[in-house]
Amino acid sequence: MKKYIDPFLINLPSIDLHGYDKVSSIIKVDEFINDSLKLKKYKIVIIHGKGKGILKEEIHKYLKKDKRVLRYYLDINIGSTIVELESSKR
Repeated sequence: MKKYIDPFLINLPSIDLHGYDKVSSIIKVDEFINDSLKLKKYKIVIIHGKGKGILKEEIHKYLKKDKRVLRYYLDINIGSTIVELESSKR
């Protein structure tokens, strides 16, 4: 089976959360969002993996409550989430 790689996502900043638990992953995502905003990167990728979906659900709950997030959605590869950040907030 050939793996599909979206050429536009390769250039986006990303964080890989494989091996993290729920609490650690939320801390890492928060730090990653802060760093991305400082670098003026308003579209990022969070790689959480497929598995049982526990980490994905936890990340999505966090993103839903975060005021810095405009929107988020699953990539074609359901193991990652694309996040669009609000550019005016720091």
